[in-house]
Parts: sequence; C-alpha cells; structure tokens
Amino acid sequence: MTVTIRRRELLAALGGAAATWPFAARAQQPGKLPTIGFLAGPSAGESRSNLAGFRQGLRQAGYVEGQNVHIAFRWAEGRYDRFPEMAAELADLPVTVIVAFSGPAALAAVAATKTIPVVFSIAVDPVELGLVASFNHPGGNATGVANLAGEVVGKQFELLREMLPRVAVMGLLVNPTGVNAKTQLAAMSVARQAFGLQIVVQNASTERDLETAFGMFAQQGTGALVVASDPFFYGRREQLVALAARHALPTIYYDREYVADGGLMSYGPSITDAYRQAGVFTGQILKGDNPGDLPVQQAVKIELVINLQTAKALGIEMPLSLLLRINEVIE
Repeated sequence: MTVTIRRRELLAALGGAAATWPFAARAQQPGKLPTIGFLAGPSAGESRSNLAGFRQGLRQAGYVEGQNVHIAFRWAEGRYDRFPEMAAELADLPVTVIVAFSGPAALAAVAATKTIPVVFSIAVDPVELGLVASFNHPGGNATGVANLAGEVVGKQFELLREMLPRVAVMGLLVNPTGVNAKTQLAAMSVARQAFGLQIVVQNASTERDLETAFGMFAQQGTGALVVASDPFFYGRREQLVALAARHALPTIYYDREYVADGGLMSYGPSITDAYRQAGVFTGQILKGDNPGDLPVQQAVKIELVINLQTAKALGIEMPLSLLLRINEVIE
C-alpha cells in the first residue's frame, strides 16, 4: 500500500527540522527544474507588461521560463479573499520560491509557509506589515521590493496644485480597509498644511461606494482628485476612470495603467520595474541566497505619466514646468 504524505504533515512530523535546511534546497527535487510560485491579484491579461518585467529580471539573474525554471501561476482576478487558498496550493506543490505581488498576497504567502522563501513586491512598509524584521536585515523567509505608496500622496497633491493652481478644494479617495490607508491619510494631512488646501476625503471599499464617493465629491465642489493606491481600486480602473470622466474631475492615480485606460495622470513607482526587481531577487534565491540576508529594496524608478487626450477633453493646458518632467505621454 502506498501512503501519500502532504508536505505540511511531513514538516509537522519532523518537528520543524526542515528549518535547518538550506532555503534553496527545500522545495526542489533532484533532476527537476525549480518551480516559482507566482501569486498576483489581477488577471493574467491585466498583468502582461508587469509579467514581462518579472521575466526580464529573471533573465538578468540567468533564468528563462521553460528552459531552466518553471512558473506556477495563481491569479486572484480581483478576488483577494482567494490568496490564502492559492498560497497554500503553491506551498503544497511544492515550489522552490513564492513571489507575491501586493500586501495581502505577501501576508498569505508567509502565513502558508515558514520554510519556502517568499519574494514580495508591495506598496506598503513590510516592517509595519510584519513581513520582515527590518529593511537591512529581513530575517525569516521573506524579502523583496517595497513601493511605499503612501509617501507619494503628498507629491500627487503638489502636482495637481501645479497643474491647477486656482483649485482650492481637492479630494482623496481611500480604501479604509487597505493596508496603506493610515499612511495615505497622514501624507494627505501634511499636504493640506503645506499647500493651504481644503481636502475632502471619501472612503470606498465596494463598487457601490465608488459611485457614492464621486457623487459626494461633486456636491462638495471638489476640483481635483487623488485616487490612493490600493489593490481594490486597481482592479476597478475602468470604473474609476469612467467616473472621473463623467464628473469632469481631473484625477491623478498611482499606476500608469489608469492613464493607459484613459485617466488623466499618474505619479508613482514603475510597477513594471518593481516586477523586474522581484525577478532579480527570485533569481538570487534560486541560486541559493537566504532571503533573510537579502536587504529589502525600495523602488528606484518613479514615473510621471500624462494622457494628453484626456487633458484636452477636460480643457486643461499643461504648464511647461510639468511637461518637462513627464516620463511618458499617452495620446
């Protein structure tokens, strides 16, 4: 009779002895290519450019999918409640390393395993989230790239003020249940004092909330809007861009994909480049590096992207000072 023992049961039976094994050897069977577990919130179609960035990072580290490494994809398709189940599936395959994109995905990955290395690419402080002990010395089984989204909120208000100097009332759309909400609100308060703005805050964590929030912005005379970074908002880009257009509300976002979908402007770290950095990290771990010894990196490429067609539709003439700093123009 053949008895099948699941990976977790085996680890429990060994009493945690696997914690002393080298990270790179844990999930890889002799003679088989290493497998990367890939855990992301959007759909595969929405992530084409970001996935290309990840594969570029892998190539920089000497790995090519299908040649010397496999990738097991798990796409939540906007259903972030699926992350724990999908992370557990990857841990049970087993995989050599799990790459998690977004804070909720990273939390699910480290909850699923304490022995398989986890590489994250997130828009929140990983120390505050409990993923690592510190940026320089992560410890544990996780490391990666941190795009500190909350910190760009102040700059986004500054850019709106530069573009629309006569607007006195601006808005901030935030998901109160998001991991970045506290940091985003703190950055908003600093911007309000620094620029002498009146800033209206509306919360949204459901599709119905989005409709209500934009109605309230209109009632309160909001002349420009910051949509804070959040996975829930990213998954509803088309709805947000449509609402901004319906209300003729100049809006700045965190990710260029909003602008590609017709949004006015975005300012934030290049998500594609962050995926590339995650690919490099993954390659280092596949070569045997311990994630606990690899310092967390911050995103280094910041992008300002503007959709000129949307600006024209809103009757906005971009100031030269802003045009000179644009990284990408979408027409």
